[in-house]
Amino acid sequence: MIKKTKIISTIGPSSNHPHIISKMIKNGMNVARLNMAHLYKKDDLKNIIDIIRQESSKLNKFTAILMDISGPKIRTDLTSLKEDEINIIKGHVYTLGFSKMNDIPISMDVNFKSNSNPINSFVKIDDGKISFKIISISNNIVKIKATSDCSIEPNKGVNFPGVELKIPSLTKKDVKDIKLGIKYKVDWFALSFVRSPKDIDDFNEINKGKSKIPIIAKIEKPEAINNLEKIIDKFDGILIARGDLGVELPIYKLPILQKNIISKCKELNKPVIVATQILESMISSALPTRAEVNDVANSVYENVDAVMLSGETAVGEFPVETVKMMNDIILNVENENIQYEKIDHKYKQDSKYAIGKAVNTVSNNLKVDAIVVMTESGSTAKIVSFFRPKISIYALSPHINVCNRLSLLWGVTPIQSQEYLSTDEMLINAEQILLDNKFIRNGQTFVMTAGVPVGISGSTNMFRIQKVE
Repeated sequence: MIKKTKIISTIGPSSNHPHIISKMIKNGMNVARLNMAHLYKKDDLKNIIDIIRQESSKLNKFTAILMDISGPKIRTDLTSLKEDEINIIKGHVYTLGFSKMNDIPISMDVNFKSNSNPINSFVKIDDGKISFKIISISNNIVKIKATSDCSIEPNKGVNFPGVELKIPSLTKKDVKDIKLGIKYKVDWFALSFVRSPKDIDDFNEINKGKSKIPIIAKIEKPEAINNLEKIIDKFDGILIARGDLGVELPIYKLPILQKNIISKCKELNKPVIVATQILESMISSALPTRAEVNDVANSVYENVDAVMLSGETAVGEFPVETVKMMNDIILNVENENIQYEKIDHKYKQDSKYAIGKAVNTVSNNLKVDAIVVMTESGSTAKIVSFFRPKISIYALSPHINVCNRLSLLWGVTPIQSQEYLSTDEMLINAEQILLDNKFIRNGQTFVMTAGVPVGISGSTNMFRIQKVE
């Protein structure tokens, strides 16, 4: 059985080996995430991309590569201290700032907006696990009081909840990383700490139309919530980054926020990903908690496009087992014949969307065993996916980059095909591919949608019901 909800796995020290990546792909990984906050060397990046491509090819599977641009995230920077950690004592006062002379050095200079009132606010470190009360600010050096005994490790996130900061949307490192992503032909970008729909313009300025790599906005700032619909409309997809979002906003608001974001993405026909602490206990345990299993199941019930593993596969002890566990949970839930809620799509009134809706209606109301989408750019497959049909979607494209990209979309199994000269040739070949891969048997029926004339992107204008004889 082919699962519909996709699995994104972060590649890191625990998983950046060919045999591990191969096993993760075999066990259900659809997208490999490269977290640029922890990838610094150009050669390391190329090596990991080459490994993913090679292992996917060996297995005759498509695996999308998602480059996660780190963005202006403030992190602890202990390099000048030559220490592995800083021991903090409750009630003691410490200095925090960009200067290496501070007790707690950070990676970026902090500038507070004039209308913010940081005094008596809090600084939170490591996804909110560590908290300090702000006492004073002078020359961008922040005096903070510890609220508990703890240890601070290098490269941990630093948040100022409720405080607006003057920070750019992209750093110098981000610009270099984006250029490398374009050069190495990654399949998706994710932009961190998106606050406004205008943040995509900074990326486009770097790209200058050189690539058509789609861009996902990571929702992790209160400003993004305020601009949510405009951001969803402007970007190619949305990632709900619950770690930083749960630090920046009261944690009890997360469930409602997650549900609202998912609902709005479905309404506006944009892929949506749920991330952070999905199966976090499996970083050090061979089994997840019951709450984590329920969390994954709820994401499947909400028919998100993908769920994302972070530390679980990047630094965890059980990267392969975690992917397999995620895959098993998803398949088990999807096997329960979920009744997906009717979505009031806000889509353009054109032939592609009309045919996408027709394909869904026909496949749900008639005894149809598969949906075949012939696609040049992947857009028609994406549209069919939006309607969440009950049966599998097989997207046939002659372009390997399109096949890779489609690996992220709900319910879509990408298959590379040849270029076709006619609809008859296309139909015969599509049928044979389904039979050869045992996606369908003699006597079963599939729906095919395509564009006429063939080979022209954006020309989707027909569908056909075909019985395999």
